[in-house]
Amino acid sequence: MKKQNRREFLRMAGAGVVGAGAAVAFGSRRVDAVPAKGLPKGPVKMGIIAFQSGVAAVPGVAGIRTAKIWADQVNNAGGILGRKVELLIEEESYKAKETVEKFKKLTMKNKCDVIFGTISTGNGLALAKQAESLKKLFLSWDGTTQKGLNETLFHPTYTFRSVDNECEIISAAYITAKVFPNIKKVAGLNNDYSYGRNAWDAFKRVLSMYNPNVKFEEGIFTKFGETDFTAAIGALEAKRPDLIMTSFWGADASIFLKQAAGRDLFKKYKGAITSAGGPNYVTLKKEFTPEGMVMGHGTLFIDYTDSWPLLNEFKKVFWEKYKEYPNHVCDHAWFSLAAYKLAIEKFYEFTGKWPTTEEIIWALRNINVPSLSGYRGYRKDNKMECNFFVGLTTHNNPYDFVTINPVYILPSVSVQKPEGYTFDQWIEEWSKAAKTQRSA
Repeated sequence: MKKQNRREFLRMAGAGVVGAGAAVAFGSRRVDAVPAKGLPKGPVKMGIIAFQSGVAAVPGVAGIRTAKIWADQVNNAGGILGRKVELLIEEESYKAKETVEKFKKLTMKNKCDVIFGTISTGNGLALAKQAESLKKLFLSWDGTTQKGLNETLFHPTYTFRSVDNECEIISAAYITAKVFPNIKKVAGLNNDYSYGRNAWDAFKRVLSMYNPNVKFEEGIFTKFGETDFTAAIGALEAKRPDLIMTSFWGADASIFLKQAAGRDLFKKYKGAITSAGGPNYVTLKKEFTPEGMVMGHGTLFIDYTDSWPLLNEFKKVFWEKYKEYPNHVCDHAWFSLAAYKLAIEKFYEFTGKWPTTEEIIWALRNINVPSLSGYRGYRKDNKMECNFFVGLTTHNNPYDFVTINPVYILPSVSVQKPEGYTFDQWIEEWSKAAKTQRSA
């Protein structure tokens, strides 16, 4: 794979970055460990809520591990303006009501200054409402505030959100149209819950913009957590499509590919595994994952550049500490933590005082900081902006799992609905532009 050199990376990252210089290297520069005069005493208490068991444990645990690495780096360098960072961790529940109770505990009993985390969209919906009610700053890692493809929190104050769930699907659909322009029939296999159905809907709508002649078979939906895909594979074969799309992202992705390999499914048909490069990409072993499939790698691809110190050093530390490679939630976690720290430091630089929660919110909006995948920021509507990585699966790497080559980097400004738009409004405008482009 051709990797980016530093000049290419900086051109991709863009200009106008707030506070970039001091933070590009892994860790932080040493500061006075004694809090500056007039600042609050005691540690900065950071609450974290993330899964540690069950089907969503892989991204949840990765985020927690990242937070610990980040906190160690910051504390070894003197903390935030001399105040040490203290992490208070609660396990995210598969029931929103229980997760809300843990949020309340961190807020009212533990007196946390800020709360990070969550993977589940259902929990994200519930905690966002709680954060606004309690006026508690909440920087979500993954759980969105969407119901279906529709935003439910239009003007949040205290909740800072992850990117929209459908961004990785849109990215993969766009690249599918680019690399497989002649496909005529597409079949889909997705989970029978909100993400799976939204993914199938978004994929169809974006792909058809650039390939208006494509036909879509009726979608096949399986229960989340299903492990026997024999019937589904048979149904896919019966449809005889040109391409099979799936948004499986957990252990089901590798299980499906293993079973599909036993039937030579992807020797007969092209594939687009839109989300499998997210938290569980290391399970996509070369022995059963073919080359040449479109694969979405979410917001972090560990080999996208050889000249970004944060990624290179973090990957090294993460491997040495846990004997695992980082996934996209590591990047979400690192960014949100770094953004919070920088917002405080920049405010203090100009005012000489520790900011209130509302002043931190003001500083976070339109902030841009170095993270593991390059520069990342928050929009004025409190939503993340970052890059998405998509490519074609390849065995040409030093690992036992597939990676992607070529690598396509799509900024969220291109694949996420703009501020003030509904998904349908944005897609309608994009469709008109795509039609004009095809006619030119």
